[in-house]
Amino acid sequence: MWCIKAIITTLLSKDTGDYCAHAHTHTHTNTLVRAYSVWFRMASGGEESSHRHTNRLLKERSPYLLQHAHNPVDWYPWGQEAFDKAKAEDKPIFLSVGYSTCHWCHVMERESFEDEEIGQILSDNFVCIKVDREERPDVDKVYMTFVQATSGGGGWPMSVWLTPELKPFIGGTYFPPRDHARRPGLKTVLSRILEQWQNNRGALESSGERILSALRQGTAVSAESGGSVPLAPDVAQRCFQQLAQSYEEEYGGFRDAPKFPTPVNLMFLMTFWCENRSSSEGVEALQMAHHTLRMMALGGIHDHIAQGFHRYSTDSSWHVPHFEKMLYDQAQLAVAYITASQVSGEPFFADVARDILQYVSRDLSDKSGGFYSAEDADSVPASGGAEKREGAFCVWTASEVRELLSEVVEGATGSASLADIFMHHYGVKEQGNVAPEQDPHGELQGQNVLIVRYSQELTAAHFGISVKRLNELLATARAKMADVRKSRPRPHLDTKMLASWNGLMLSAYARVGSVLGDKDLLERAVQAGNFLKEHLWDPDRQMMLRSCYRGDQMEVEQISPPIAGFLDDYAFVICGLLDLYEATFETKWLQWAEELQLRQDALFWDAQGSGYFCSDPHDPTVLLQLKEDQDGAEPSANSVSASNLLRLSQSTGRGEWVHKCNQLLTAFSKRLSSVPIVLPEMVRALMAQHCTLKQIVICGQKDAPDTASLVAAVNSLFLPHKVSLLGIHIFVCYITKGYKELAHIERHYSCFLTKIKKENSNIYLLI
Repeated sequence: MWCIKAIITTLLSKDTGDYCAHAHTHTHTNTLVRAYSVWFRMASGGEESSHRHTNRLLKERSPYLLQHAHNPVDWYPWGQEAFDKAKAEDKPIFLSVGYSTCHWCHVMERESFEDEEIGQILSDNFVCIKVDREERPDVDKVYMTFVQATSGGGGWPMSVWLTPELKPFIGGTYFPPRDHARRPGLKTVLSRILEQWQNNRGALESSGERILSALRQGTAVSAESGGSVPLAPDVAQRCFQQLAQSYEEEYGGFRDAPKFPTPVNLMFLMTFWCENRSSSEGVEALQMAHHTLRMMALGGIHDHIAQGFHRYSTDSSWHVPHFEKMLYDQAQLAVAYITASQVSGEPFFADVARDILQYVSRDLSDKSGGFYSAEDADSVPASGGAEKREGAFCVWTASEVRELLSEVVEGATGSASLADIFMHHYGVKEQGNVAPEQDPHGELQGQNVLIVRYSQELTAAHFGISVKRLNELLATARAKMADVRKSRPRPHLDTKMLASWNGLMLSAYARVGSVLGDKDLLERAVQAGNFLKEHLWDPDRQMMLRSCYRGDQMEVEQISPPIAGFLDDYAFVICGLLDLYEATFETKWLQWAEELQLRQDALFWDAQGSGYFCSDPHDPTVLLQLKEDQDGAEPSANSVSASNLLRLSQSTGRGEWVHKCNQLLTAFSKRLSSVPIVLPEMVRALMAQHCTLKQIVICGQKDAPDTASLVAAVNSLFLPHKVSLLGIHIFVCYITKGYKELAHIERHYSCFLTKIKKENSNIYLLI
């Protein structure tokens, strides 16, 4: 037993967590290689493949799995074929989990999985399974829970060793290929595991089983008998206090470094302000949210040339990002920025929201109406060389900027050039503006990550020009630089289309489009809704599908059999459909949302303990039945479901969904009461449940100018606890205590409403 503990301690030291992307074929034997080589030649029209190795991942559609199709490792996708092989040959399983835009996943592949010697060790002694975490979040969550419990950290790539019965016994994240300093390399780790498997297998298996048993108890979320929903004001106050304690005042955000956008925190703070706007805590909450959003938009985490936001900042000032761009970040940030514009009335925030959607429409959109998953951090430098570098597509040298923006600006102080103005405003330095500690691998030496260093007023004054002229000059400069970037080698694009993330983006287009009154954005939202119905809904089996893929001919493809949808696919799509209904008042979207909620209830609801399981509770290959209890990079599907249930109950009249929401919140009551900071999106649902949603029923001809004006008035305001419905011939505002904004609508539009009453007695305002 001591040996097992020693191995786990050695292999799973906390240092392994420092190598994760987030803080993101030999015994295929010569016969197997030949078989796949023949298959690959046939698929390629008879030409010999230039790849020395080809494995069965070539038949997959996931971009991540395809990236490993030519490793000298006998990779299997997650499935029965691999499980049967492990049992038949009585071999341990090596499970490797990652995703296609993960920087350290690329590193481990290049260092270890492309290494002939390591590939042979893996293929001869293990059944090797490769999983795209975005395709199979159920598998990822189970084994990440194990890794976090046994190593104290987690991240991707994730490396876990399992018994043939899929029970984990050792796990970690990134391993270097060979021993380095005090870190054991993957080759050493594999030999030690094989030694223990042969000599101490019983102890390994029993240790793994005990850990699994403890995890089953430790991760259980269940409503206690006689339990009740916690008091919303108390929980919200505690959540605010916990966020305030972790808030970083200078640049915003909720830790020093690395810094993540965390839109769930920002949305909670703005909702908290709505309920507490007359208190000092409410004012502080709003300041925290707006300051964070403003500093992120000015920082290098925001792509000032090609729009959109990078994954996170490696420093506390939002300057040097990890350069990948994820669809789910764009979706949530667009909603957060448009909400900030509703609250503040500042065009700046609305411009950022529109900017995000411009990026998504241009770079992450499929012609079918779907949205791609992500854009990689790494790319080949424009200066040449085959080796990819992080951020190469996005960064600039001072000489590049000077050459491109060389023209002298007429009337500017000191005959300044456009480059002088641009470099001053965006912090471009001759030697580069990335500190060495933010560039551990030397990939950004001499490069500049654009960050707004001065206000428009200060920069304009510095060069003796007007703010209007400055904005025109900066826009011209950015357009020129965008054209140059188009000629650079592009980062890898993960063209996998996920139902859940498409649901988040559907919400973004619907909500931003409705607030801005932008018909193009709303039309794009409708296209996304149609895409989900056509390509990610199986009408025969009445279920959502997890994913679909862009084919070689730009068509939408599915794998066979397709992956059934998980809880977040249903919850996020339902939320998107409700937002789309409130933006368009097309009843078909509300009807489909109702159908999906019924299916979600049937597939994932825990009748004994309440709340929703993340995946099919009847799947025997998923060893832990988890109910995710954290709003992180994405909101928890249970948090979103709580809000969906309330909104649907008001929109459809189904009172049982209010009861189900209460049961769900009761199941998570301990977490909500003790550490609400980990569930800010669920706290928002709890606040809505406490206040009771308000109905705004707008009755009139949908396309009539008077109806449109009233809809626009409602959409201009941030009303977090409301649902909007459209009827016929009558406009009704149903207002309860605390909804002063709706009274504001009446005052603001009183002349307009009086005119309507005179011209058409069937249109009136009822309070």
